[in-house]
Amino acid sequence: MAQQNNQDTAVVKKNIVEEFMVGCRKGFYIGVEQIAPAMVLGFVIIQFLQITGLLDILGKLVGPVMAIFGLPGEAIVALIAAFFAKTAGAAAAATLFTNGVIDAAQATILLPATITMGTLVGHYVRIVVVSDTNKKWHPLLLAIPIIDAAIVMLLTRLVLVFMG
Repeated sequence: MAQQNNQDTAVVKKNIVEEFMVGCRKGFYIGVEQIAPAMVLGFVIIQFLQITGLLDILGKLVGPVMAIFGLPGEAIVALIAAFFAKTAGAAAAATLFTNGVIDAAQATILLPATITMGTLVGHYVRIVVVSDTNKKWHPLLLAIPIIDAAIVMLLTRLVLVFMG
């Protein structure tokens, strides 16, 4: 009887090439279904703001606040894009870098903030709203990732200053 159970539960092992192909398929679908649309969103947001001239206006409005983090005002676009998806924020920062709006150090300051705060809208809806959290906590639950992003930008700027 014990021998019969062992035969029934025998697992068919895949060879390394089959495992590699399974991983490749998963990676491809993650890229196509999640990463690429978010990157397109980040690119579209920046292009729209540049074409309409809103990027300059927005940059002037938030410039003093962003200067605390060692960033130009236009860098706020990466943080806005990160509200929708982490990769959109990272893509927006990369586009700002490519366009010469920010330098490498400023992109380094933005990256951990886009990851820390990223996908705030989606997470908020999926977790806070769906779980029917007490409404008095909603403002705090929205503020915490933004505060975390501000802290990580200050810390990253501090590290860059000490590194030279």
